[in-house]
Amino acid sequence: MPRRCQITGKKLSSGHNVSHSNIKTKRTFEPNLQRVSLWSQALGRPVKMRISTRALRTISKRGGLDAYLRGTDSARLAPEGRDLKRRVMRSLRRPRRASAPA
Repeated sequence: MPRRCQITGKKLSSGHNVSHSNIKTKRTFEPNLQRVSLWSQALGRPVKMRISTRALRTISKRGGLDAYLRGTDSARLAPEGRDLKRRVMRSLRRPRRASAPA
């Protein structure tokens, strides 16, 4: 499984460890990914995903997963995020059926 945020696309980056004597050795910086289950009001079910803690904070600040996806440009989302946004937007456009009177 790639070490990549499914919403923002944040992934591994590389750089150097620099010692006191200024010797540089290669290293990787990994994003802080967490497995979470976020509730989607539009889909009516929880969505399991692996996202960065930064994305999780932004989602809670914006008022939930659906609000975050609606307010974020598709070009800024990872491919998995774009697919999820497409599903959410499709379910929001679909008219709700009224339940049959009892």
